[in-house]
Amino acid sequence: QVQLVESGGGLVQPGGSLTLSCEGSGFTLDHYAIGWVRQAPGKEREGISCISNDGATYVANSVKGRFTISRDNDKNTVYLQMNSLRAEDTAVYYCATRAIAHCAGYNFNYWGQGTQVTVSS
Repeated sequence: QVQLVESGGGLVQPGGSLTLSCEGSGFTLDHYAIGWVRQAPGKEREGISCISNDGATYVANSVKGRFTISRDNDKNTVYLQMNSLRAEDTAVYYCATRAIAHCAGYNFNYWGQGTQVTVSS
């Protein structure tokens, strides 16, 4: 059974940094592409980053240059390093997978429970 658990969210001031973690269980995470999607209050979900099983990465324009996705296969974990955070980054952040090798958009069928990120002074 594919399970994903996010952690690392919290309250941070504008300009600050956070690192989100997505730990997989019930499957070998390094076989699959893993993505990060966020949803702000009153807004649609936004796909922001994805990493394929070969390490290829994709980052949305809205976070390019500020967010970095990476993976540690030994820990069965994918990370999202978020720098220069802005108020508009406030959202619930989800990691997800479609259990395929390569990133192909942000339509996933396995989701974590989400972690709240709030950027505010």
